Amino acid sequence: MLKQLSRLERTRNVLILGFVALMAISLVLFFRPNSGSNTLDPTKNNQVLAVVGGQEITVSEFATQKQNLQMQFSRFGSQMSLSRMGYTDEKILEGLISKNVVLQEAERMGLGASEEEIKERIASMFRDPSGKFLLVDSSGKFDMSKYQERVGDVALFERGVAQDIAREKLEALITAGANVSEDEVRDDYKRKNTTFDLTYVVVSTAKLAEKIQPSEDELKAYYEQHKTDYRIDAVQKKIRYLFIDQDKSGQRVQLSDKELHDEFDALEPKYKQAGVKIQQIVLRVAREDLDAGVKQKADTLVTKARGQSGNVTEEAFAELAKGNSEDAATAKNGGHVAGLVKKDATKVGDPYQKTIEMEPGEVTDPIKYKNAYYILRRGEPVAKTFEMAKTELTVSLRNRRGYTIAQKIAQKAQDRLKETKDPQKVAQEFAAEANMSPADMVRETPFVKPGDDVPNIGNSQQFETAIAPLNNANDVGDRTGIRNGFAIPMLVDKKDPRIPELEEVKARVAASVKQEKAKAQQESKAKELAAAVKNPGDLKAAAAQMGLETKAEAGYKVGTPLADLGSSITLDDPLFASQAGQVLSPIFLNDNYLLIGVTKRTEADMVEFTKQRDSLVESAQTARKNQIFNDYLAALMNKMKSDGSIKIYKEVLDQLREAEPDIELPTRPKPPAGE
Repeated sequence: MLKQLSRLERTRNVLILGFVALMAISLVLFFRPNSGSNTLDPTKNNQVLAVVGGQEITVSEFATQKQNLQMQFSRFGSQMSLSRMGYTDEKILEGLISKNVVLQEAERMGLGASEEEIKERIASMFRDPSGKFLLVDSSGKFDMSKYQERVGDVALFERGVAQDIAREKLEALITAGANVSEDEVRDDYKRKNTTFDLTYVVVSTAKLAEKIQPSEDELKAYYEQHKTDYRIDAVQKKIRYLFIDQDKSGQRVQLSDKELHDEFDALEPKYKQAGVKIQQIVLRVAREDLDAGVKQKADTLVTKARGQSGNVTEEAFAELAKGNSEDAATAKNGGHVAGLVKKDATKVGDPYQKTIEMEPGEVTDPIKYKNAYYILRRGEPVAKTFEMAKTELTVSLRNRRGYTIAQKIAQKAQDRLKETKDPQKVAQEFAAEANMSPADMVRETPFVKPGDDVPNIGNSQQFETAIAPLNNANDVGDRTGIRNGFAIPMLVDKKDPRIPELEEVKARVAASVKQEKAKAQQESKAKELAAAVKNPGDLKAAAAQMGLETKAEAGYKVGTPLADLGSSITLDDPLFASQAGQVLSPIFLNDNYLLIGVTKRTEADMVEFTKQRDSLVESAQTARKNQIFNDYLAALMNKMKSDGSIKIYKEVLDQLREAEPDIELPTRPKPPAGE
C-alpha cells in the first residue's frame, strides 16, 4: 500500500511539474517582444515604426495621430475612412517624420524655444478679445486646475507649444529672403481675374466613335487578336425572379394628419431644421504644382478666422471672404451661399455637408473639393414647420409602411415559388396584393457573374449572395432586397468559365474597335476643324458638318476647370495671351482636343486690385514663404532618406494595417423625414 501511494505521489509531482513548465512556456510566448501585436491597443504599442536621425517614432504615436485625425473629421460630419480622404497610413507617417525632421533641424541650428517664450505664447493663447488672462481664480492668481482642465496633459501640451515655436523660428530663418514684388502680385491678379467669353468644340473619341460602323471582318479580326481579353473566369447564371415593388406596395397606404403630426412631434430637434446658413471662402487650385501653396494660404485664413476663441462672427468672416475668396458670386456677398444647406446622406464628399454637425460660428479646416479649397462657416439653423415637413413626412412614412408590406408579400411569394417552381403562376396569385401586374412582377437577367451590373438591380452584393447557392435549373433562392423592392430568384441556366464566342461579346468588341479607330482620327479631325474656321462665328457651322457640338462659356477665368474638361497650363497660357475674335490652335486636354474661339475678353478690374492690394500682397508673400520652406523641407528629408538617417519599418506598418484594417465608418441611419 505504501509503495502504491508513493508511486501515486511521484506521478502527481510529475504532472504538477509538467503543468508548471507548460504555464512558463505559455507566459514566455505571450510576453515575448512583438507578440500579441494584433490584440494590443495600438495607442499603447511601443514598437518602433520609423527612426528619424536616431529619434524613434512608435506605433503608439502613429495610432494616436491617426485617431486624432479621425476624431477631427468626425467632428465636422465626415463618415468616410481617412484613406478615402487622402490620409493614407503612409501620408500620416510622413507627417510625423516631417515633424521630427523640422525639430531636429531647428535644434541643430540652435532655434529651440526658451522658457520665457513658451510662457509668453501660452499666456497669449488664453486671453479674451479684450486681453484679459482667463486662467485665474477669483483673487486674480494663476489657477493651475483651470489650466489642466483646458490642456489636459500639461507637460505634453507645453512640449507641443515649444515645438511650434521652434518650427516658426526655423521657417522664419529659411524664408527670410523671400519676397514678392507688387508687379508679380499685380500680374497674378490680372491673370486670375481677366474673364473670357468662349465658344468651343470638344473633339472626343466618344463623339467620333458614334459615327464609326466597323465591318464584320474588322470585328472578327479584332476578336481573334484579343479573344483572351474577353475570357470569363466565373460561372455565369441566368436568373428569372419575382419582383415586389416597395413603392407600389405603399401606394395604397392611407395616412391621417394625426399620424403625420405624431411623426413630426417625434423627430429629434436637429431633424426639425429646414437647413443651416453657410458662408464660404473658395481658393482655386489652378495647377497641381500650386496645390501646396494654396493649402498653406487656406490654413492661414482658417487660423485668422478662428482667432483665439475658435469661432468667428458673420461680419468678420464676410470681410475675409470679400478680400480672399475667388468665387465671385459669393465673395461680393460676404461669402454667403444661396439658400440653405440640408443634411443629405447621398451627397458623399460634398463639403457643405460637413457643416451640419458643427456649432454656429465654427469654421471648418480647409476642405479640398475638385479644383479648390473650401473654408466654410456654419451659420444659424432655420426651423422647419410641420407644413414644410409634411410632404417629406408623408413620403418617409409611406415608404416605411410600403417596405413592411412588400417584405411580407415577398416572404409569401418565396414560399409559393419554392412549392410551384412557376414564377408566372405565383405572380398572378400575388399581383393584386402587390398592386402590380403579373407581367411587371416577372423579370429575367442575362447571364451574369459576380461583379456585373445587372439590369434593374445594379452591382448588388445581396443579390449575388442570394443566387450563389443556386446550381441546378429551377433552384429557388431566398428573398433578397434589391433596388426599389425585393427579388425572389430562380435559376434558369448557367455557363461555366470559358472564352466566349464572338457573338456573345460582339457589343464589347465593337465598342473597342470604335474607340481604337476614333483615337486614331482624333488629332486629324481637330486639325480639319481648325482649318475650316477663321473666327469664332464659323465654329458652329463647321462643327455641325462634322457631327460635333458647339458649347459656350461666359466669364471663364484661366486656372479654373472649363465645364467638366478640367484645366491645365496648356490651356491657360495660350488663352490668356489671346484677344477677342481669335480661334486658338487645337489644345489637347485630358484625352480631348479643344478648339476654342474667344468672343469677348474683359480685363481685370484694377480699381478692385488697389482696394485689395495689401491683403493680396500679404497672401502672396505667405504662399511664397510656404513654398520655399516646403521645398527646403522636402530636400532635407530626401537627403536624410538617401543617407539612411530616416528608416521606415514597412513590415511593422503592414502588420498594423492587417491588425486594424481601414474601414468605412457606418453612415448614420436616415431619419424618418428629410432634414
